[in-house]
Amino acid sequence: MSGFVLAIDQGTTSTRAIVFDSDYRIRGVGQLEFPQHFPRSGWVEHDPQDLWRTTVETVRTALAQAGVSASDIAGCGITNQRETTVLWDRATGQPVGPAIVWQDRRTADMCANLKADGLEPDIAARTGLLLDPYFSATKLAWLLDNIEGARTKAEQGQLAFGTVDSWLLWNLTGGKVHATDATNASRTLLYNIARCEWDPELLRIFRIPASLLPEVRDTAAEFGTIDPALFGAPIPVRGIAGDQQAATVGQACFTPGMMKSTYGTGCFAVLNTGSDLVPSRNRLLTTIAYRLDGRTTYALEGSIFVAGAAVQWLRDGLKILQRADQSAAMAAAADPNQDVYLVPAFTGLGAPYWDSDARGALFGLTRNTGPNELARAALEAVCYQTCDLVDAMRRDWQGNAGSVLRVDGGMVANDLTMQWLADLLDAPVDRPVVLETTSLGAAWLAGRQAGVWPGEEGFAASWKRDRRFEPQMDADTRARKLAGWRDAVRRTLSRSEA
Repeated sequence: MSGFVLAIDQGTTSTRAIVFDSDYRIRGVGQLEFPQHFPRSGWVEHDPQDLWRTTVETVRTALAQAGVSASDIAGCGITNQRETTVLWDRATGQPVGPAIVWQDRRTADMCANLKADGLEPDIAARTGLLLDPYFSATKLAWLLDNIEGARTKAEQGQLAFGTVDSWLLWNLTGGKVHATDATNASRTLLYNIARCEWDPELLRIFRIPASLLPEVRDTAAEFGTIDPALFGAPIPVRGIAGDQQAATVGQACFTPGMMKSTYGTGCFAVLNTGSDLVPSRNRLLTTIAYRLDGRTTYALEGSIFVAGAAVQWLRDGLKILQRADQSAAMAAAADPNQDVYLVPAFTGLGAPYWDSDARGALFGLTRNTGPNELARAALEAVCYQTCDLVDAMRRDWQGNAGSVLRVDGGMVANDLTMQWLADLLDAPVDRPVVLETTSLGAAWLAGRQAGVWPGEEGFAASWKRDRRFEPQMDADTRARKLAGWRDAVRRTLSRSEA
């Protein structure tokens, strides 16, 4: 069997397809951006058909660029923006409303009401998650309550719900398979991560008919076959994982204590805790890292809503740069004596604060502050937020978290930012040779399932470091800068008790 594997990486702002060969080398890439829609303040939507259309087009581009046909592909792995919620008609296959994106905050009041009813501790115990608009359950409830006739159709079994992986799988298989994997299921607020099943009590709380839900399978499993009419031959789908779990796999973080952090639109740090389901005492998330051969591996995760999106704001909102990659040179030219802090709470703050009502703020501005200082503040904000997450992880897991952070995503190509990250963490930061770790993780799941790529040990041995960034900042400077950041966050939080 051929060692070629296809990865579909459906993200928040673009869709990418990559063909890897048996040596994990990229042979072909297709990528397309698609629009986000912001109908109201705090609302973020996609057209589900944009996600599907760009998936088909990018796969065709990747296959053509690689010079391979669909019949050469041993398996396809899908990785996706998590929590984004799609609802569609089973008979027609058409979405009945917009996809509500993970960043969307429209259900903040619903979450607040459930918290006021005292339900968060029980929900957290079952799901490992907190009551926040970030997750899928309240988004799905909103769609059922606000799209005419949706709830009635759902109760009659006429509609299907899924995160983006399920929506793509349904379309890829011509409507034959309605399934997801354990990692995506664990992000819905509907899945009991200890029992590994949809939880009837959670369905009752959120008023979700069970008939809407996809079947949950292992992260590497047989998910059906892509309709040969799409790409010229059938391709088996053999792996699915949410993007952060796929990056964890792609970084070969298979040993408990290993940590990775991915920097894209947002920033997501994941700590492998092995078979231990560790409840967080510091407002992190307990989640499923992956499930292989029926065995569940758990993780602690910290989610930051705005990382690269802050640089996009400088480009598209303030228009102080033309291209995102200009931010590094601007930051390097900034006045190092100005401590300007950007708290990028554009859609609220994620872990470990979980404040839906917080909004972004700049602190430390002077008459000498200019575009360069704002660029530096945007990049430093990513580092400060990562420090918050890693500190919480170490406290949650009693110091067993590893001492090295593996990083990936578009922002990690910036040496300056990675050095700041190591300085503020006071720990080494490892950047891998292969930066497309999310896609690589999805590909490995499919290749492992197909039997053409090695298991965990063999794959981990192939991981290669491009560069290690060692901390260079003195302790007094680090303490002063972190204290300034925490003061800025405190001033930004909406809650009076903060």
